[in-house]
Amino acid sequence: MLQVKLIVTGDDFGYCPRRNQGIVDCFLAGAVSNVSLLVNGSAAADAAKLARRYNIPIGLHANLSEGSPVCEVFKTNSSLLNQDGFFHGKMGFRTALSKGLLNMSEVKQELKAQVELFRELTGHLPPHMDGHQHVHVLPEVRHVFAEVLEEYGIKYTRVPIEPGLHNCDWIPPSLMDFYLGVEEDSFNTVDVFTKHGIRWPDIYIGLSTMGRNMSVSSIRSAIDSAVLQLRAEAAQSGTVTIELMVHPGYPSVPPVGGCGEGPDDFSQSWERLHELQTLIKPELQSHYKSRNIQLCSFKDL
Repeated sequence: MLQVKLIVTGDDFGYCPRRNQGIVDCFLAGAVSNVSLLVNGSAAADAAKLARRYNIPIGLHANLSEGSPVCEVFKTNSSLLNQDGFFHGKMGFRTALSKGLLNMSEVKQELKAQVELFRELTGHLPPHMDGHQHVHVLPEVRHVFAEVLEEYGIKYTRVPIEPGLHNCDWIPPSLMDFYLGVEEDSFNTVDVFTKHGIRWPDIYIGLSTMGRNMSVSSIRSAIDSAVLQLRAEAAQSGTVTIELMVHPGYPSVPPVGGCGEGPDDFSQSWERLHELQTLIKPELQSHYKSRNIQLCSFKDL
């Protein structure tokens, strides 16, 4: 039987105390095996302490789109900031990039500052590093991001190309447009990351199973069909690696949380709790066992 190594990554660790608690509860229940830290999150220091206390494998969720930069010199004046003094936002960052308004040397400096803060908080470099709101696969950014990973010797990242995404008719058209943009950016990133010696799991899942769209059956079928497809294409034997991106947590309660400008709508919604409750369901755990799926972290690859 094919062995599947599954990394279940809880994103946005450090966003707020309630997010941290939800992710830790998932880890202790064996439902999350890896976390991604927002170092500019309001509860980042607390998250790093929790990771140490419970021995949770932790990487860096590089953030260029929400809240405030960690690089001191950029907190008042930078191409990365909008007129309110915060990052441009998920879509605002993409708009500013397409208009040529972002200084890539500032992007690089901020990414390096986040790696250094991660090291300060955790005592080690991140084994993996990805991008909040998938900014790391955007044009221009992807080159700078890859340079930073290579400079620090960070081996692993995330490339969000999800098998079967086009068949997910339950995803609303506006969200699907965003996802297809992420997918196209990811395809264009593969050669860049490869050239810099950066690796990522064989399969990525997480767009089709996010928030309200997460269920035991949606995770099960996403994993099963992706593995089948990979075996058909590559006649792969041995071990297949998968990363499942998840966002569990207890909903944020304003004004606590966020990355400098308070918690966003998704963090306050019931969908965070819904993910948590789905991930800890025993039938999901027993499905992993029946399919010879072993939960692990990037350090185990």
